[in-house]
Amino acid sequence: MGPGRSTQGATLEQPAKGARCCPRYHEAVELVGKRWTGAILYVLLHGGRLRFTEIAQAVPQLSDRLLSERMKELEQRGIVARHVSEQAPVKVCYELTEKGKQLAPALGELKAWADRWLD
Repeated sequence: MGPGRSTQGATLEQPAKGARCCPRYHEAVELVGKRWTGAILYVLLHGGRLRFTEIAQAVPQLSDRLLSERMKELEQRGIVARHVSEQAPVKVCYELTEKGKQLAPALGELKAWADRWLD
């Protein structure tokens, strides 16, 4: 949870009576649940700093166009950092920021659930 944010006593296990969907929760689910984003995050969590082609190879059905779009979105949200080398040939790598790395427990729980319940 970010600085200054409170759940006001509600949790996923025990939502407040008459609770409505939390806008931050909904935004987070939509962000991580966007098509291919979860796979990209999984690869970066386990691969560390990777080049665009390495990410593309790790998620083979993902088009370069859509990968580029998702990487830009994740970079704009501060979840992924883009690193450009200063030497020739120029190399571009991506890695999770601290904010992105903080998704590891939630994504790990999602993977555990998927391993248990999905065929």
